[in-house]
Formats: sequence, C-alpha cells, structure tokens
Amino acid sequence: SQGKFNATSYDVMTIVIISLQTFAGMWINGFMASVLCIACLKKKSFNSNEKILLFLGCCRFCYLSITWVYFFLSILYPWCLYVHPIPQLLSAIQSFLNFSNLWVSACLCVFYCIKIANFRHIIFIYLKGKIDRIVPWLLLGSAFFSLVISILVYNIIDEAHSNNSNSTGQGNFWKLNIKMDEHFFPLFFLSGTGFAIAFMAVIFSALLLLFSLWRHKCRMQTNSGKNLSMDAHVKAMKSILSFSFIYSVNFACLILTLIYATKK
Repeated sequence: SQGKFNATSYDVMTIVIISLQTFAGMWINGFMASVLCIACLKKKSFNSNEKILLFLGCCRFCYLSITWVYFFLSILYPWCLYVHPIPQLLSAIQSFLNFSNLWVSACLCVFYCIKIANFRHIIFIYLKGKIDRIVPWLLLGSAFFSLVISILVYNIIDEAHSNNSNSTGQGNFWKLNIKMDEHFFPLFFLSGTGFAIAFMAVIFSALLLLFSLWRHKCRMQTNSGKNLSMDAHVKAMKSILSFSFIYSVNFACLILTLIYATKK
C-alpha cells in the first residue's frame, strides 16, 4: 500500500549519516542564535552585525530542519510527497529559507565591507554613516524578495504538477510524471538570478575590502606595531572569503543541476 514502506539497511544508514550532519548544523546555528539573544538581553540592544547574524542563524536552522524533513519523507514515506500540496509547500518554504540565507549572507559581506574598508568617496562615506539604519531595511528587503520568490516557486511547481500529473483515487494522490519543460525553466532562471546577484555582491565586497587592505598595508609598512584596523581587515576578509567559497560551490551545483536536468 502507499502508506507502507520497507526501508533497507542502506536507507537507514543514509538517514543516520544525514541526520547527524543536519543536527550538527542545527546545533551550531541554534547555539549562535541563543548566544546572540542572551547578549541582547544583557545589553538591552542589538548591534547591526548581531541582527544580521541572528537572522542568518535562524534561517539556517530552519532551512536545515525543513530539508531534513523533506529528506526523511522522501526516504521512508515517499507517498507523502505525492499528496497535494505537500511538495509545493516544502519547495516554497525551502526556497524562502534558502534565498533568505543567500541574501542575508550577502548583506553581512556588504556590511563588513562598508564598516571596515576605508575609502574617501562621498557615497561610501554616506553609507558608512547610515549603515546601521540601512541594515534593518536590508533584512526586511531580503525577507520580502525571498517571500516573493517562494510564492512564484509554489505557483510554478503547482502548475507543473497539474499539467504533468495524473490524479488517482479521489485526487488526493498523484502519480507524478514530471519532466523538465517550460514550467521549470522560470524556476531555474529565478534561482540563477538570485544566486548571481548575491554572488556578485559578495565578490564585489571582497574585492573592495582586499583593495582597502592592500592600500592600508602600504601605509602601515613603516609602523611595526600591531594595528587594530589591519586585524579588522584580515578578520573580515576571512569571513568574506569563506562566504565566497560557499557561494561558488552552490552556484556550480546550480549550473550542473540545470545542465543535467535539460538532458533528461
């Protein structure tokens, strides 16, 4: 029957491994969010970078949670993913959390760049003075655009299922026969555009910060003492480079997925 599924030893081992990795990531992000909340209660205020990190930690925690649920259902109870509107809702929630994660990570890189890099341009000076007021709007804008994309993802997948599936029984279960067609190309286009914009923001921030670091190092060559600005540049560069690596891997995976899907 559709409600029964016998898991093999390979399935159980896969679930255990993925669960351990997922719960480790959830623990790390949950711990970071808890520490930030405790610090907020003690100080009675949030710094701008703490707001971004808290939002980022919550997004990652929820994304890992919903991804684990999706994986768990696909292995042990695959029939659940044929019940309308479970696949649409899971995909939409994953899209919202994933794009929120991407955009908030890009916001963190831009924040580090504006806060630490030293440039004399009037626009950069203006942003440096207003960045603390801009951060809440950046977070709100990231959440809004992620919500818009998740709604579009829901509609695209729902339309694709409706046009490429046959209903059985009373219409509650679907026998899916989904193919890569015109319905999914807008989905990949949206994903690619979101990744590309966020990736460009990270790379641009890294280049500006690297240039600022190089110029600051040239000025400080005669100073043998420890410089706090230099340390801040280096720490920010490490964070942005780690984000750049993650974005590069995700973007490469998206391109490979698109190439693979179009050949199916």
